[in-house]
Amino acid sequence: MPINIAVIGAGAWGIALALQMARTGANVYLWSRKELPDPQTNILSRLNCIEIPETITVSNAFPKQADIVFLTVPLQYMRSILPYIPDGHGPLIACCKGVETTSLKFPLEILEEIYPHRKHGALSGPNFAHEVAKGYPTASVIASKDQELAQDLANKLSTSTFRLYANNDPIGVEIGGAAKNVFAIASGIAMGAGLGENARASIITRGISELSKLSTGLGGEPMTLSGLAGVGDMILTCTGQGSRNYSLGYELGQGKTLEEILSQRTTIAEGVTTAPAILQRAKLHNVNTPIIEAVTHILNKKITIKTAQNILMSRPLGSE
Repeated sequence: MPINIAVIGAGAWGIALALQMARTGANVYLWSRKELPDPQTNILSRLNCIEIPETITVSNAFPKQADIVFLTVPLQYMRSILPYIPDGHGPLIACCKGVETTSLKFPLEILEEIYPHRKHGALSGPNFAHEVAKGYPTASVIASKDQELAQDLANKLSTSTFRLYANNDPIGVEIGGAAKNVFAIASGIAMGAGLGENARASIITRGISELSKLSTGLGGEPMTLSGLAGVGDMILTCTGQGSRNYSLGYELGQGKTLEEILSQRTTIAEGVTTAPAILQRAKLHNVNTPIIEAVTHILNKKITIKTAQNILMSRPLGSE
């Protein structure tokens, strides 16, 4: 008998995930914040006319029950919709990435605060929404402190084009998912400013080092960041032309202001809000994150790109 899956949030990632979950044979309920007079037409326009199968119900009313709930709304809005999710739902899977600016918490920490007795997990990895929607081969991570839950979800939700790996280090996975957007902005800045491929490769590599230090400082496992949720997501987000954070950084590198860039966009680049929040979180745990700090200060106009370059390149030399 097909399981019932709820996907909360009908942005590009929510739509893509709903399509992927439908491929497992599940009945999928896709919640949209806005009422859609013609859901099929509205959804099609968001993902280049990919047809929505009949097994997906699109509505602006919250579902009454589901065996699994995927939360794909932007992190800064996730807390506001949680009270509307009925207690009877199955495990809650956070599919958003970042750090809440008010609490400095990762998605699963928010879920544990509000629903301490529910099962939780996080889905992360190198997954551009438009490619998942089209059924391109993708590998991702499903993480939970409950290893049995993570493995069960990986078994149930993997298909011939979407391969899930179970992981029991949600802190490490969420650090990778959050911070990679900040490094993507840094990589975009380097390329937009004409600093070269060497600079981008250095940012990615030293960024992975910062991720590992963050993971250790916050109680996660450094090895997690050598996998899909770390290196995999970093490579995609810091080089892929479909990365919102990379493209934002590129425009910054070309000399546009953050206000100009954001005024011309309808999508959210999570790295903009994540950078200062994850920097604060790192400082609370005495973790040094020079690239994240440089990006934060560029975004809030404390330093220029040239000054950031000089600061990073003149730091005391050390061993790798």
